[in-house]
Amino acid sequence: MNIGGKLRSLRQKNNLTQKELADRCELSKGFISQLESNQTSPSLSTLEDILTTLGSSFHEFFSDEQGDDPVCRKEDVFIKEDDGVTIHWLIPNAQKKDIEPILVTLQPGAKTETDLPHMGEEFGYVLSGAVTLELGGKNCRVRKGDSFSFKPSQQHDLKNTGKTPATVLWVCTNF
Repeated sequence: MNIGGKLRSLRQKNNLTQKELADRCELSKGFISQLESNQTSPSLSTLEDILTTLGSSFHEFFSDEQGDDPVCRKEDVFIKEDDGVTIHWLIPNAQKKDIEPILVTLQPGAKTETDLPHMGEEFGYVLSGAVTLELGGKNCRVRKGDSFSFKPSQQHDLKNTGKTPATVLWVCTNF
């Protein structure tokens, strides 16, 4: 197993430089560089610190991703309901993948939490009802059959100002 290469990929996926990772783990940049080029090996506690900083675990790091089932069953979907907003995370551990598809249902008057600016891209398709996309202080009405896409470099959220529930398929990339 190429531990150094996997750590480099994980670090880059988290948009961290070697120095940023080193600072967060109280290590030297040189150690991270040697580690990523397989010139040295970390202790278990150091590896655990690095993986925790990168949002991973021993199990995830050493598991063979090629063995993952590409099909997500409905019983594996995580559902969160709060203040008239129901969110279905359509794939397990989506926040650790490059793409995060969710199904959002907003009751009349409901609003999603405001997302702060971040990396990636976002896409939404309104399956039913209508929503208002607030993006950087501007409001855009999006109706059934309409879609939206944007780089999330500004605060954004969805509101249902209508009289019927609205459902949106929302897909975010995490890079």
